[in-house]
Amino acid sequence: MSFPWAKQYEPKLPLTRWLDERLPVPRLVYNAVGAGYPVPRNLNYFWNFGVLAGAALAIQIITGITLAMHYAANGAVAFDSVEHIMRDVNAGWFLRYAHANGASMFFIVVYTHIFRGLYYGSYKAPREMVWLLGVTIFLLMMATAFMGYVLPWGQMSFWGAQVITGFFSAIPLVGDTIRIWLLGGFAPDNAALNRFFSLHYLLPFVIAGVIILHIWALHIPGSNNPTGVDVKGKQDTVPFHPYYTAKDGFGLGIFLLVFAGLLFFFPNYLGHPDNYIPANPLSTPAHIVPEWYFWPFYAILRAFTADFILPAKLWGVLAMFGSILLLFFLPWLDSSPVRSMNYRPKARIAFWVLVADILILGYCGGAPATATYVILSQICAAYYFAHFLIILPLISRSERPRPLPNSITEAVLAKRGGTSPAHTALSPKPAH
Repeated sequence: MSFPWAKQYEPKLPLTRWLDERLPVPRLVYNAVGAGYPVPRNLNYFWNFGVLAGAALAIQIITGITLAMHYAANGAVAFDSVEHIMRDVNAGWFLRYAHANGASMFFIVVYTHIFRGLYYGSYKAPREMVWLLGVTIFLLMMATAFMGYVLPWGQMSFWGAQVITGFFSAIPLVGDTIRIWLLGGFAPDNAALNRFFSLHYLLPFVIAGVIILHIWALHIPGSNNPTGVDVKGKQDTVPFHPYYTAKDGFGLGIFLLVFAGLLFFFPNYLGHPDNYIPANPLSTPAHIVPEWYFWPFYAILRAFTADFILPAKLWGVLAMFGSILLLFFLPWLDSSPVRSMNYRPKARIAFWVLVADILILGYCGGAPATATYVILSQICAAYYFAHFLIILPLISRSERPRPLPNSITEAVLAKRGGTSPAHTALSPKPAH
C-alpha cells in the first residue's frame, strides 16, 4: 500500500549519501519513527506510554551508570556508600532520588501500557509477538527492580532478599541447594550483593535490546488503534512525524512534570522508612514488604496458607509466577475476533472488574498479613486466575459485539460529527 505523504528518505549531502550506502542508520530511523512510518490517524494519548517507557528506561540507565561510579557492592560499606552519594557527591541526592523514583515511574508507565494493550486487544493477531516480547520486558524489569532494591543494603533490602530468594527453597529436593548456589552462601551477604549489583547493571541493557525487538515486531503489522479495525487505505493513516512526535512530546512534558513533582517534593513517599536503617540479620522488621509495584503478586504469594498435596509455600510461589506467565497465553485464551473492548460490552465490564481486583490485591500485598487481608487476597487471587482462564474465554465465545465501523476514517468522522457511518453487520469480520 503506497502513501503519498510517506516520502522516501533522500540524503542531501555527500557524507549522508555515503553513509546511507554503507550503513543506512538515518534511513532506518526515518522509516521507524519519522515521516516514513504510517500510523493510524485515531491513536489517543494511551499510545504515548510506549515512548514514555523508553524515556523512563533512558533515565534509569543514565542515573544508574553515574550512581555505579560511587557505589560499593560490599556488605560492610554498601549502606555507607549510598549515604556518601546522598551527602558528599555533587548532585548525588538528585541522582539517587531520580533513580529510585524513576523505577516507580517506569512501572506506572508500563502498567498503564499493559492495561491499554489489554483493553484495546493489542495482544491479538497479528501482534502476538509484540505482546510476548512486551511480557518478556516486564519480567526483566521485575528482576532488575528486585536486585536494585537490595543494593542500598538497608533493613528492607536485606530482608526482602531473604524472603524473595527463599522462594527457591520451596522447590522439592533441590530448593535449598539452588538458593545457596544463587546467594553464594546461607544468607544474603557480600557474594549475593556483588551478584545482584552485576546483574542489576547488566539487565537494563538486555531490556533495551528486547525493546528494539519489540519495536521491530510492532513495525511489521503496524500499530493497533482504539477501534481495533485494520488500516484499509491511505486515508486511515498519518505520518508518525510530525503528528505523533508532537503528541508524544506533549506527553513526555507531562510525564517529566509529574516526575519532577515526585522527585523534589515527595522523594521518599514511595519508599519504606526501614530502608534507612542499616541491614541487620539479627533484627527482623515487624512487617516485611517489597516495593509497591510488586504488591499484587506478593498478595497472591501470601494467599496460600494451607498444605494441599504440595506445601502452601510452593503453591504460593507457583501462583505468583503463574500470574505473570499466564499473560504469555492471553492471545490464545481470548478468541474473540473483535480487538477493542469499546465494541465488547461484556468483556469491558470484566476488564474493569479485573482492574479493581488487581488494585485490591495491591492494597492487600502492602498490608500486614492479618486474617482479613489474607482472606481478601485469596478471593481476589481466585478471581484473577478465573478472569483469564474461565471468564474471558467464555465471554469471547458467547458475547455479541457491537457493530464495528467500516474503517478508521469512518470512526473518526463519526466521532467529530461528520457523516454518519454505515456499520458492518452485527457479526464482525475477524480481526486477523
